This record gives sequence, C-alpha cells and structure tokens, in this order.
Amino acid sequence: MLQTDRVILSQLYSQRVNGLREDKLKINEFKRKEIGHQDFDDWGFVHYPDFKFEARPNHPSGLVYGYVAIGEHLRRFFNEIPKYINKNSALAGAWIGPLQNFVRMGIIPEDQPSELKEVWAKYNTFPGFGGMNHCAGDIGIGLKLGWGGLLDKIRHFREFNSPADTSFYDGEELVVLGMQEWTGALALEAERMAQEESDPDTGKNLLEIAEINQWLVNNPPRTLREACQFIAHFQTLDRTYFAGGALDQLDEVLRPYYEKDMEAGILTDEQAVWYVASLFFNDTHYSQIAGLTPDGSRDMTSRMSFIILDAMHYLRIPANIALRVHDDVNPQLLRRSLEYMLEDGTGVSYSCNIGCEQGYAKNGYPLQLARMRAKVGCNWTAIPGREYPLQDVTRCNLGFAFHYAMEDIRYGEPSLEVLFERFCHHTKIIVDSIKSGYDRHYEVVGRNTPELVYNLFMHGPVERGLNCSEGGVDILNFNIDGVGMATVADSFAAIEQRVVKEGRITWEELFDVLDKNYEGAENIRLMLKNISRLGCPGSKAQKWADRIRDHYVWCCKHEGTPKYNLPIIPGMFSHGNIGELGAKLPATPNGRKAGEAISHSNEPDPGFAAGIDSFSPSLKANAVAALQPGYGNSSPLHLDIDTDMLGKAGGIDALISLIHTHNQMGGTLVNLNCLTGKKLLEAHEDPSRHPDLVVRVTGYSAFFASLSKEYRQQVVDRFLSSRK
Repeated sequence: MLQTDRVILSQLYSQRVNGLREDKLKINEFKRKEIGHQDFDDWGFVHYPDFKFEARPNHPSGLVYGYVAIGEHLRRFFNEIPKYINKNSALAGAWIGPLQNFVRMGIIPEDQPSELKEVWAKYNTFPGFGGMNHCAGDIGIGLKLGWGGLLDKIRHFREFNSPADTSFYDGEELVVLGMQEWTGALALEAERMAQEESDPDTGKNLLEIAEINQWLVNNPPRTLREACQFIAHFQTLDRTYFAGGALDQLDEVLRPYYEKDMEAGILTDEQAVWYVASLFFNDTHYSQIAGLTPDGSRDMTSRMSFIILDAMHYLRIPANIALRVHDDVNPQLLRRSLEYMLEDGTGVSYSCNIGCEQGYAKNGYPLQLARMRAKVGCNWTAIPGREYPLQDVTRCNLGFAFHYAMEDIRYGEPSLEVLFERFCHHTKIIVDSIKSGYDRHYEVVGRNTPELVYNLFMHGPVERGLNCSEGGVDILNFNIDGVGMATVADSFAAIEQRVVKEGRITWEELFDVLDKNYEGAENIRLMLKNISRLGCPGSKAQKWADRIRDHYVWCCKHEGTPKYNLPIIPGMFSHGNIGELGAKLPATPNGRKAGEAISHSNEPDPGFAAGIDSFSPSLKANAVAALQPGYGNSSPLHLDIDTDMLGKAGGIDALISLIHTHNQMGGTLVNLNCLTGKKLLEAHEDPSRHPDLVVRVTGYSAFFASLSKEYRQQVVDRFLSSRK
C-alpha cells in the first residue's frame, strides 16, 4: 500500500533545510543588489563579482562557435570557476553564471537569415531561429553510464562511425572531460573544508560529499544521494550553456534508487527529503511528477512523488515541478499539493493529460508516445531524450497582424469581413516567416551553437554523430506560439458592437482616436473597452477568438516548413514579456493605449469579468480551455486566487474540481497562486517586507522580491481582477 503520510523532519534535518532557505535568500538579495532584478525563473547561480574568464573567439565577428571551440570554453570554464559547496546541502557544486555572460556565442553573420529579419522586425516577431535548449534529456542515460561511461560512449562511436570530420565527438568529449575535472575538484574542496570544520555533523557531511564526488568522476551513481548529486552536476552544466532548464519525470527517475536504499536500510524519508531539497536549492529545473504509464494502465505516483512535494514545502523556495493530472491521479497527492499551495502561496503547476496527450496524438503520434511527454519547461512538454520540439522560443504577435490589417482598410469602404481577411493575410505572413526561419535553423544551428549538453542525454545524437536539431533524434517538430488573443478578439468585438451594430462612432472616428492614442477621447476609449469581453459567456469576442484561433492553427498546421517540410505544432504562450510584445504596438480598439502590454497567451484580459455575478476563475478557466490550439502544446491558465475568498467558494474541493474540469475540457496547464491580497500588495509596495514570498509568474515560480516592479504588476493585476 502506498505510503502517503507527510515526512516529519528531525531537528538536524530541519535545521539543514531551513539553512538552505536562509542561504538562498541571502544569495538572491546579493544578486539583486549587484545585478538587478531577474524577470525569469529563479536561476540558482551563485554570483562571484570578481570572477573573470577569458574568451577566445574563433570568428572575426568576435563570436565563439562550433563544437570544438565551445567545448573547449566549457571545459576551461568549469576548471576555472569557484568551487562552491554549501554546508547545509547534501550535494556539492553550483553554477556560477551562464557561459554566454562571459563569452559571445551565437550564429555567425554568414549563417544569419538576413532576408527574414525585416519581416520579423515589422511584426515584432520572436522567430525562434537559433533557439537553444528547448528539449529535454533522458537523465536516465547519464545515471546509467555516469561521466566515465558517457566518455567511453563518445569514444566508441567516434571510432565506430569514423567520420571525416570528428568535431562533433571532439566537442562532446571536451565537455565530459570538463565535468569530470570539475567533479574531482569539488571532491577535493569538500575534503579541504571538512579538515577545517569544527562541527562534527557538518564535517561528516562534507566528507560524505567528498567521497560521493570522487566516485562520480568516473562511475555511475549507486544511491539516491549519488543520483541527486549527478543530477545537480547535470543541472549546473545545462544552465551554464545557454541557461537550459529541462529535467525529466523526477519521481520515476529517483524511485528505483529510493526503493533500493530503503530495502538496504541505508535511507530514511527525512534524508530523502533533504537530498531532494538540496537538489532544488541547486537549481529550479523543470520536472514532472505523477501521470500515466505509456500504456495507460496505471498512475505513476509513488512514495517518491510525496517526498518531492514535502521537499518543496519544507524548503519554500521557487521550484518548477508539475503534477500531471488525469482521472485516476492519486487523490491524496493532488490534495496534498493543494494543501501545501494554501500554506505556501504557490507550489506545483498542473499539467493536464487530455489536452496534452490526446492533442499530441492528433499530430499522428501514438497515444502511448504522447503519454511519455512530460512538462519540462516554463509552459511546455517534451518526450525526454527522444524529441526536439523547440517550444517557447517564438512569438507570433497577433496584435501586429491586427494593426496592419487596420492600416490596409483605412481607405476605401472598411468592413469587418475585409478587416478579418487582412488580419488572416498578415497572420500567415508572420507564421510563414517563422517557418522559413526554422528551415535555416535546421541547416545551421548545429555547426554554430550545437546542443552540446542535450546531445549527451538523448537517444541518437552520439550514436549518429548528429546534433539534436538536424536529425540526431527521431522526433523533430517545431512550435509556434501565438500571442495577444484577447487584445485582438476584444478589438474585433468592440468594432462590431460600437461601430457596426450601434453606430456610436464611425470608422473614420475610430481611426482618428487610435491615431491620437485616445488623447482627449477617454469617453470613447472606455466605451470601446466596456463591452462584453473575451471570457464573458456569450460574448461577441468569444466568437471572434474562435475564428482567430482556427485561422492561426490552420496557418501552422496546413503545411510544414517550405524547404524541409518540418512539422509545426501550434501553441499559445506569451511568457511574462507581454510588455515587450506591446511596447511598439499602436493603440488598439479594445481600449488599450499605444505601448501598453498585450494580453497573455489566449487568456482573457484582467478585469474581463467585472460586474458579472460568477466565480471569475471558473469563467477564465472555461475561456482558456475553449481556445486551446488543440495539438498538445500548452496554452496555460493562470489563476491567482485570494485565500480569504476561497473558503466561500468551496476551498480545496473547489480547486480540485476546477483542475479536473479544466482537464476534461481539454486544457493543458494550470498555474496557480493562492495568496491574500494584503500580503501580495504589501510585497509589491515594499518587497523587503516579504522577501521570502514565492509566486508563480507564468509557467515558472520566483521570489516576488527578485522581480522588477513591471513584472510584479502582472501578478498584481491578475490577482486584483480575480477578486469579487
């Protein structure tokens, strides 16, 4: 019978975990003062202001590019960085900073798609060309082989394949040698620290760290602690090279080690919590717990799943864990995650199996394969070790497609249908330009910025001598994310209601107030804004959103990339950069002024439910589920719920029902914060009042105090708009 009780920590392990949290707060406060705000997930690097590293460019542009040059830089970097060991941790090491902070790496000028850049600039497009790390390794490959086994594998296939150009294998070998040398150096540093340590418990811990790291130089891990240490080494390498952040199905990866150690009598649950908490302290890599086995026969929830939740709860720092929801998910696990959510303010995200798995199968993949996709990114899923999906690197800015459509109909006889036809025209231009960029990416990224880390942890690249991006793995598909749905749908609806149906203003007057950015026309701006907006039941905006979504999906799916016919899967995700995406966009008919942020992903705008006597989180969830692109890539739902009001709406049972209902409706991801308005507003006004407040910003969690005021405002706006 599955053990589901909470782990109770003794004084020793409670002190160690609390010490990790206190150290994390100090590290982040120092980084904030030295570097400034960090508007992204809580990268676990330790900042050494005096550390310097010499770059050795191998291109006249000053860039470092290619397997061997980058591999050489990575090896040198790991040999030169300070060797960090936290005395409260079960593990050694930390990443010191992304290599690109010290070395300019990228696509050399002659390989750039210069012919596409004008289009991308015109439509404020994030094209995805040159995107890195947006796939997930099978960490089991490394756990089985260790660094020594990976080195043997590289050397075996270099000899077996005998390529005329050995640079692929030479670069990968340099990376592994660098990791072995760094691991050995950590062992020596831990041993040195132990000799100087006066506290016997701390000294014993440091000697254990030294022994573990010395073993891992050449050998694969044998125990849960060694497995966590190897994963921490992987995390550090992954983050160092272009800030990668994808991990794996963490509970299943660690379960065999946990069960073996428990059977051998060398592990307790509180030790397991400490090991996992130490891993989370090292970095906030994205991973998943629970979910169905590939054949769909059982839920994968195990004791390890509960230990991971306990580690998150005791540590109380940002951690990017997703819980895969399905009809038969362990109910205690789901409830426990929400209990911790209410205690801590945030916690796991909820990846929905129907939208993610059945949607992915619509691309022609078996459902068994779709179930292997794990939530391993800010919003995205991938099959660890087997898929190169390149998600969350593009933004198809529908707001600019709408703007240029409006310009097209400015003269002549404007109409809604002509406006929509021109909107469709410009949307297709954007999507087609991204597709062409992906063709160039497929051709050149491998010889410029190869996936030196993930190649080691994927099935195929080392065996074939091919980078992930160019056929090293069997499954290649490319994502395009549409953004600004509510901005556009509400604009169409405002025109339909106020201009066409009611005749409150003319087309000419509309263009005039937009040109003037609503200056002197606040009454008109409010009239346009105060329609029945996207998310309101039966609104005109919902019908426009359906049409927009359908055309956008058709643009992505009706054909692959023009040269190589690479498959495209549509998503809708804007991350947190809605301000950047709207900064150059002129005023729009939904009442948005020039330069203001566009709407998130395919979500209704904050405040859409004002005046409606309904539970707005449910309305928002319904709207997001109804507008999913439908092919398995995420279009997330962000909910910020006031815990003072949650009791009136049914508490945890209401949240369980909402999550399961969103899954049944075809939703893909739920990101949740449960806070009091008082605490959130206090932290926004003065972050120093609540330096330990953790929030889920979009698909990632972060310390609220680490975010800039502008990014904090997004969370505040969502929260305030959800209150009744």
